[in-house]
Amino acid sequence: MKNTKYIFVTGGVTSSLGKGIISASLAKLLQSRGFSVTIQKLDPYINVDPGTLNPYEHGECFVTEDGAETDLDLGHYERFSNTPTSQANNVTTGRIYQYVINKEREGEYLGTTVQVVPHITDEIKRRVKLLGQNGNFDFVITEIGGTVGDIESFPFVEAIRQMRWELGKNCAVIHLTLVPFLKAAGELKTKPTQHSVKTMLEQGVQPDIIVCRTERPLNDSIRAKIAQFCNVEVSSVIESIDASSIYEVPMLMLEEKLDIEVLRKTQTPLPEKLDIAKWQHFLKRLHHPVHQVTVALVGKYVELKDAYKSIHEAFIHGGVANECEVKVKYVHSEHLDQEQLEAELSEVDGILVAPGFGGRGIEGKILAIAYARENKIPFFGICLGMQCAVIEFGRNVLGLKDAHSTEMNPKTNHPVIDIMSNQRAVTNLGGTMRLGAYPCKLDPDSKVFQLYKETMISERHRHRFEFNNDYRKDYNKAGMKTVGIYPNENLVEIVELDNHPWFVGVQYHPEYKSTVANPHPLFVGFIAAMIKARQK
Repeated sequence: MKNTKYIFVTGGVTSSLGKGIISASLAKLLQSRGFSVTIQKLDPYINVDPGTLNPYEHGECFVTEDGAETDLDLGHYERFSNTPTSQANNVTTGRIYQYVINKEREGEYLGTTVQVVPHITDEIKRRVKLLGQNGNFDFVITEIGGTVGDIESFPFVEAIRQMRWELGKNCAVIHLTLVPFLKAAGELKTKPTQHSVKTMLEQGVQPDIIVCRTERPLNDSIRAKIAQFCNVEVSSVIESIDASSIYEVPMLMLEEKLDIEVLRKTQTPLPEKLDIAKWQHFLKRLHHPVHQVTVALVGKYVELKDAYKSIHEAFIHGGVANECEVKVKYVHSEHLDQEQLEAELSEVDGILVAPGFGGRGIEGKILAIAYARENKIPFFGICLGMQCAVIEFGRNVLGLKDAHSTEMNPKTNHPVIDIMSNQRAVTNLGGTMRLGAYPCKLDPDSKVFQLYKETMISERHRHRFEFNNDYRKDYNKAGMKTVGIYPNENLVEIVELDNHPWFVGVQYHPEYKSTVANPHPLFVGFIAAMIKARQK
């Protein structure tokens, strides 16, 4: 059995420094040296999961193969490492407390007073070690959400302190901090980093490695100063300078020898082999595209790009596969009306209508889909985007004037999208949708089959409403073909149009499975269709 090493990544000074990208980059480098790695995220908020959180506050909700609604950082983990994550890879304070309180109610603590230490911290440690217990991984990288010093983070930092004592050299702590540049003074300032490390020391944790997020390169004197005041070696002060793409970060960390430092701190022998050629090839194609297209992403959360993070990254993966730079034009569906259609969409090479919930911005999405259908512009609809395509076709081609989804209009005469039968009695919102991977059987005569090149596929879902099979025959006869079916319950998963260059709607979320190593075939096909349309 493998002697699993545990690496913790904490953050200081400010949030949004990129702990997830550093964690994913380290995982990629360790993988390139032949180690097996998994990454998990510990989130301090009290929600059980991010499934009910507003995207404006938290960005997108990522969904794993086993149906867990998780933090968007798990998307970064999968895209970099090409390794699927699971429920065990994302743990929140809410889940920890829920588990401990349930045990207390069942009498498992035998009358003991339940406290943060040891009961909450013991459960945190159990969740961290869970991934390493089966011996499948050489390294478990655990990112602690939030910022050191936050009240919510205290139990997690205490759990790290205990694990460092218990595991010795099988454990290391990386602290990501900010080294700001003061323009007026013309210099980088280390004081925020010093205070951040001091806060960790007050909680009993000494970082082994300090990664410094910075706009300007760190000179030797800055590195020496940080090392001296933060009790680390100079080689353990790592520069993380701003990059034009997150996919450059693994190569920057390779130059800074972050992986070598981690191996040294955990007393792990350094392998001679480093296989990073495919990643370098990806970067070369990313920075030297042959083609360029512009896609309109039509959604209601366009002010916050993280709400569509996986879609944005899937465009990059699919673009690189086509040697194409994909420029994304964000179009707010709530503000889109008939008068604006031409101005917003006439110059784009393709239109993607994004997933979401609720009625806000629905009519704008439907207008954008009609524009794509009538003007033969490549179209891609995801989840609610597919449902809107079904509604648009019903209204404007089949003549079902009030066609709608019962999510938005429960009294419609033509519920072409209706709630799933097993969702009708559901009252709790958290974790109750159709979630995770389900199989889908493809029509061998379809466009999507030509892209997947296999009859049975598996994709991840997050929805409550579905195509109403009562209308299926009418849609197929009129030219909107139902070409992907979940065979177990005869649910429509994919629709595509006859007599259109590329018009595909899917009930699932293909963006969740797109990685650097395996760009999703539907995004590859959509971008190829946009290139072809632009050339014409």
